[in-house]
Parts: sequence; C-alpha cells; structure tokens
Amino acid sequence: MSMMPIFMVGVVFGLAMDYEVFLVTRMREAYVHGESPHEAIVTGFRHGARVVSAAAVIMIAVFAGFIGSSEQMVKMIGFGLAIAVFFDAFIVRMALVPAVLALLGRRAWWLPKWLDRALPNVDVEGEGLRAAADKDGEPDEDRELVRV
Repeated sequence: MSMMPIFMVGVVFGLAMDYEVFLVTRMREAYVHGESPHEAIVTGFRHGARVVSAAAVIMIAVFAGFIGSSEQMVKMIGFGLAIAVFFDAFIVRMALVPAVLALLGRRAWWLPKWLDRALPNVDVEGEGLRAAADKDGEPDEDRELVRV
C-alpha cells in the first residue's frame, strides 16, 4: 500500500513524457518550418492528438482491466492508474499544454543563445543536407548517400 504512490508516479510520468513528445515535437517542427505559433499549435495538435488519444485509451483499458481482480491492491492500482492516465492525457496534455503554449506565443519556443550553442544540432530529417544541396545546385554523390 505504501509503495502505490511511488509506483503510480513512475508509470504516469513515463506515459506523460511519451504523450508530451508526440504532441509538442510536431508543434515545434511546424513552428521551425515557418508557421506562426498559433498555427504550429493547431498543426501539431491535429497530427499528434490522434496518437495520444489512441495510446491513452489503450492504457486506460489495460489498467481498468485490473479492476476486475479479486485482489484489493491490484484493483486499487488499476483504478488509480486508469484515472491518472485519463487526467494526464486528456486534461493536462491535450488541454492545458496547448493553452499555455498559445498564451506564451513566440516565447514558448525561445531558446537562450548560450544554450542553443551548447546543444548539439541534431538534424534528424536531413534539412541541413537539403539546404546544402539546394545551395550548390546539384548534390554530389557523397551527400546523396548520406541523405538516403
């Protein structure tokens, strides 16, 4: 019984970070590609909300399945996790986070210059290679191999 809050915080925190990554990464990507902060939030939410909703419903169903157990501790953990996932996914991640980002506007995406210099430039989508190829006209063979 005394371990339940620790267990719940660990599980819900892990799920919350996944939901946050699905939503906010797509919003940030839209903002970096030139959309206004409001448009980026709408675009990111439109693309990420389905994934977060599906994942949350699946996890709620799994945890709610524990409620049918004859063991009181298992019932309590299942009910607590189902409610926590519902609250986190639908209230916090899909209502409060986009609202706060909309209120902050451009300040939500601001990064101090010293931190921007310290962080590595991870180009997952290959935008840097595309820009270099567009600047040169025709990409050479090495760039083409790296892009693929």
